[in-house]
Amino acid sequence: MTPRLSVTARTAGPGVLPPLRPIPLGGTGPEDVVVDREGRVIAGVADGRILRVRPRGPARVEQIARTGGRPLGLEVLPDGRLLVCDAERGLLRVTPEADSGSGGRVEVLVDRVAGEPLRFCSGVAAAADGTVYFTASSRRFGLQEWLGDLMERTATGRLLRLPPGGGEPEVLLDDLDFANGVVLAEDESWVAVAETGAYRLTRLWLSGPRTGQRDTLVEDLPGFPGNLSRGTDGTVWVALAGPRQRPLDWLRRAPAGVRRAAWRAARPLPIRPRPVARVLGIGPGGRIRHDLRRRRAGYRMVTGVYEHDGMLILGSLLEKGIVACELPGRA
Repeated sequence: MTPRLSVTARTAGPGVLPPLRPIPLGGTGPEDVVVDREGRVIAGVADGRILRVRPRGPARVEQIARTGGRPLGLEVLPDGRLLVCDAERGLLRVTPEADSGSGGRVEVLVDRVAGEPLRFCSGVAAAADGTVYFTASSRRFGLQEWLGDLMERTATGRLLRLPPGGGEPEVLLDDLDFANGVVLAEDESWVAVAETGAYRLTRLWLSGPRTGQRDTLVEDLPGFPGNLSRGTDGTVWVALAGPRQRPLDWLRRAPAGVRRAAWRAARPLPIRPRPVARVLGIGPGGRIRHDLRRRRAGYRMVTGVYEHDGMLILGSLLEKGIVACELPGRA
């Protein structure tokens, strides 16, 4: 059996996330955020646009592409192009072009896996050699029914790998509990994926004596992990979309029939995320370096986080813009 090493998420208590400064985008649902070589924040919104804005100074928003679907996870490539996980179209590669009407060129890299449509493509990270690691959150539910996957606990998420030259993607990990964000270690010795439904980051070793082995980077997180990014000193930043909820924890231990019935009852009801913003910074060994939270933040359901120039930039599946704050100790 493959060893499953883990570190339980424990800290002395969460610190305070500094005041959040809104950066309007003119679009809803910037689920992930990244920063390009020019220091501009890039995010995709619900109507399919990919937008770009500087995090300081006047917020001049540029449209650089339109995917024709629903963009989620993003990755900036060394040549300035973007990898985009589109929940409807699959894994895309985008050549940005500002304010050009429909935007830059959009290429579909993967829309099927072993003959099956790629559904709910979610998070992505690229290695130095051009290898792409990306996730599919669910093989049963789409983005609009993400809560159904969590409630029924389908565990049909996947971590996939696309070779540098393209071709057929390889399934690296299967049966993941809502596979979400992806991040590589600084030395690319491992790749980690957020299992949102299991409150953990699962790691797969890519080199060294543990190559091919799967373990747990950190578990028992205090909320639902979303997108991941790598900051300074090897810190892995984790966006927490919401705090753990006891009724859902109980439901996920219930028989499958009970879970399905609960989802049928909950499906027509509106989703009301709690008004709290929270992010974690995890060290390479799984120890928590930062646990930052702001109650009544005016910004809900943080699904993306990126460290840049002494700031944290946050995105949300639901909000109408992004927010930024100073990173404690770096101001």
